[in-house]
Amino acid sequence: MNKQNEVSRRDFIKNSTGAAVALSIPYIIPASAFGANDRVRVAVLGVNGRGKDHIKGFTNLANVEVATLCDPDNNVLQTRAKEFEEKTGKKVKTENDLRKVFEDKSIDAVSIATPNHWHALAAIWACQAGKDVYVEKPGSHNLSEGRKLVEAAHKYKRVVQHGVQLRSSEALQEAVKHLRDGLIGNVYMARGLVYKWRPDIGDRGTEPVPAGLNYDLWTGPAEMKPFSKNYVHYDWHWHWNYGNGDIGNQGIHETDMCMWGLGVDSFPEKITSSGGKFLWNDAKETPEVLTSSFVYPKEKKIIEFEVRPWMTNDEGGTGIGNIFYGSEGYMVVKGYDFYETFLGKEKKPGPTRKAGGDHYKNFIDAVIAKDPKMVNGPVETAHLSSGLAHLGNIAYRTGRALTFDPKTEKFVNDDDANKYLTRKYRAPYSLPASV
Repeated sequence: MNKQNEVSRRDFIKNSTGAAVALSIPYIIPASAFGANDRVRVAVLGVNGRGKDHIKGFTNLANVEVATLCDPDNNVLQTRAKEFEEKTGKKVKTENDLRKVFEDKSIDAVSIATPNHWHALAAIWACQAGKDVYVEKPGSHNLSEGRKLVEAAHKYKRVVQHGVQLRSSEALQEAVKHLRDGLIGNVYMARGLVYKWRPDIGDRGTEPVPAGLNYDLWTGPAEMKPFSKNYVHYDWHWHWNYGNGDIGNQGIHETDMCMWGLGVDSFPEKITSSGGKFLWNDAKETPEVLTSSFVYPKEKKIIEFEVRPWMTNDEGGTGIGNIFYGSEGYMVVKGYDFYETFLGKEKKPGPTRKAGGDHYKNFIDAVIAKDPKMVNGPVETAHLSSGLAHLGNIAYRTGRALTFDPKTEKFVNDDDANKYLTRKYRAPYSLPASV
């Protein structure tokens, strides 16, 4: 194990239960030195989907000023700015180019809700520019990006919060403590479930870029393709150039919960996946149905993950959540803030609780304290839980069982699989060779 991986994993375990624009972007110290009563100036990057929740979440915090909204689609951007002014009575600065946000020394932190293919690069550039970062899941579009993000966060000593809100739930923090304390015995298996309604998206072909959209910026580091509404603005999730399917979408919450609950702090050694498109003859590239297994032979643990897109039964009373299996019982995690347990052969009801938490507040508290260890979703989760999804997708795309070396973060003697660990970047939106 190299030294960087060893440090990252040790920090990950410590924090896991909660508490360049071109390459020339300078390392900028934020303008304010935070104290207990200081306000953190936040810019939200990407305001069409999850970004709306980011704006709401940060606006609700007394010690935060949402100072800038940024999106390459000016139509979406101005709509969101108008909504912001109507709700708050305040005007907000707008930018189309995230690079200008990084150059703004008055911005203390950025909140990234762009499409997946921008997450890691935007976060790395933000770290290089001296900004703290809240980044939506998945923290990376491919596995190598996740390692670079960890390196950048540590090098520039930035607070990086991964958007895995389950980790800020008081109920799920309690649930993980029960797993650690042996409530259900030896916990050997976790299942992640993503049964979401994903209909036929059709195939809308190509057309001219609509007015107001900077399609070059939207595409960023990805391969440039003719504009299509098959991608913009939501269905990019189902195209490999931009998204990672549902295991890399909703699924990151569940891959993260699996790893957190099992207490594993590295990648698996054996990965298998099967699935495909069985329902719709539409423009999606990613599988509609996907079943993946991740085996940790040394730890004697296994993660099973399943994506179903349509008519289906729940399992254990949940369709979006997790099930943990132990030698003395099992635990069901439902959604983001609820767990229940069943003990013994008779499956007698055990401890249960429903309680949420504020992931945005946790991030801001850490920013003010200048303490990356305070975040419930540390940067290591952005690499590990996202990386688990990437490994499952690679096994699906290669069509065979894979052997992975967690120390080198490479597949063993498999050049075909290893090519999926990174991508060809489009200048000037390139991942730095050295952060």
